[in-house]
Amino acid sequence: MAAAGGYYLGVDLSTQQLKAIAIDDNLNVIHETSVKFDDDLPEFGTQDGAHVHSDKLTVTTPVLLWVKTSFAVKESPIWMDSSTTEECLQLEKSVGGPQNLADITGSRAYERFTGNQIAKINKKNPEDYKKTERISLVSSFVASLFLGDYAAIDYSDGSGMNLMDIRAHNWSQRCLDACAPGLKEKLGAPLPSHSILGSVSPYYVKRFGFNSECKVIAFTGDNPASLAGMQLQRGDIAVSLGTSDTAFLWIQDPKPTLEGHIFCNPVDSNAYMALICFKNGSLTREKIRDESASGSWDEFAKALKATCPGNNGNLGFYFDVMEITPAVVGIHRFNAKNCKVSKFPKEVDVRAVIEGQMLAKRAYAEKLGFEVLKDTRVLATGGASSNPDILQVLADVFNAPVYTRDTTNSACLGCAYRAKHGLQAASGQSFADTMKNAPEPKVAVTPACEVDKVYGPMLARYMELEKLVRNNC
Repeated sequence: MAAAGGYYLGVDLSTQQLKAIAIDDNLNVIHETSVKFDDDLPEFGTQDGAHVHSDKLTVTTPVLLWVKTSFAVKESPIWMDSSTTEECLQLEKSVGGPQNLADITGSRAYERFTGNQIAKINKKNPEDYKKTERISLVSSFVASLFLGDYAAIDYSDGSGMNLMDIRAHNWSQRCLDACAPGLKEKLGAPLPSHSILGSVSPYYVKRFGFNSECKVIAFTGDNPASLAGMQLQRGDIAVSLGTSDTAFLWIQDPKPTLEGHIFCNPVDSNAYMALICFKNGSLTREKIRDESASGSWDEFAKALKATCPGNNGNLGFYFDVMEITPAVVGIHRFNAKNCKVSKFPKEVDVRAVIEGQMLAKRAYAEKLGFEVLKDTRVLATGGASSNPDILQVLADVFNAPVYTRDTTNSACLGCAYRAKHGLQAASGQSFADTMKNAPEPKVAVTPACEVDKVYGPMLARYMELEKLVRNNC
C-alpha cells in the first residue's frame, strides 16, 4: 500500500505468520513486525500455522485466524494440501492432457492450485459453492480487507491457479468450465500486478489513522513478491529457503513443461517468471537438525564443516511429506555405490539433506533452460538464508556466488517496493527505474575452488537416482 507522504507498507501472510514491513520514499526499511500464529493466536490450535487432517493429505488453515468475518467455508485449503488428485486428473483430461494444460496456464494440474480446490468444494459441498459470492486468493483477500471491497486477483498470483491463460492474461473458459459452473463471475476480472485498486477503507482511516489518500496496490503471491524484493535480473536465479523452498528466474519466452511453473512477471506484464517449488523445505531441515545435530544449528554447522563437498558419494532424498517435484514421499539414502541404505552417520545425514535440496534446485532450473554462466548470481532469501553454512553448500552446488540482503523477508519487502512502483507505473515508469536507488545485495559466500568438478558429475547422478526413487515409489 502506498500512503501520502512517501511511506509504503508491504504485508506478507505466510503459513506460519503475518509479517509487515514499512519503507520510506528512499526505500529504507523503517519498521518490521510479525504475528506468529502458533504463539500469538494459540486459541486456533495450529501446528506450524496449519491443521493437518486425519487423511494426512488435507491441510487447511482456520480462516478466522486471519480475520473474524463471514466465510462460506470455515477451513481454507492452503499450499500444503494434496487431496485433489482426482480433480487434477479431470482438469487435465478436459483440456487434452497435462502438457496442454501447462501450455495454457503455465503448469500442469497441481493439487494445491486453486482451480482444483474449487472443483473439490463444488463436488463435495455444492451448497457452499452456490452461496459463495466471491472467491479470492489469500493475496486478493488481504487486499480486500484494506480496500473495504472485493479486490481483483493480479496476473502473477493468478497464474498459480490452473485457470488463467498466461499469454492472454485472462481466465481460460475451458479451464473454468472444467472446474465449476459460473466460476468467472465469482473470480472477477484479473488485473496487472501494478494496478491501483483504490483508496484504503475508511475503517483503517478511523481505526488506525491511515491517510485517506493511501492507495491499495494489487496484492500478489509470496514468490512473485520475492522476485520484486530481490530485484531479480536476467541471468540470476533466486532461491527462497522457507517453509517451502523455491527457485525462480526471469524469462521472456515461456516454455511450459510438466515440471515447474511459468507465471506472469509481477513487475513487468510483458515478461514471465519460471518457478519450481519444493514442499520439503525448512521443516525437513529442522527435523534432521533435531535428529542428527541435537536440535542445535551450531552442531548442524559443525557437521557440515566436518564433511566434504560431495559427501564422499553419499546422496539422500528427504521427503517428509509428499513432494511436488518429484511426486515422491519418504527418506531415500544411497551410498557411493548407488546402493540404498537405511541410515547415514549423523554428520553425513546433515550434509546429505542440504546437498540433496540444493542439487534438486539446480537440476530443475536447468530443465527450464537455466545455465550457470561466469557472471551468474544466486540470490538467497527466506529464513535459512541467514545461515552461512547452508549458503556455502548452495554456492558450491551452483558454482556461483550467493548474495543476500539485510532482510530475510524479501516477499514482504517486495510488496513494499511494489507499492511504490504501483503509484509510479501509472505514468509509465518501470520497476527498474523505481528501484534505481535501492541498496545492492551483498556477497554472502563464494564457491570453493574447483568444486564444480565434484558437483558436475554429482548432479547427473542425482537425477539418475531420482528416477530410481520415482519408479520404486
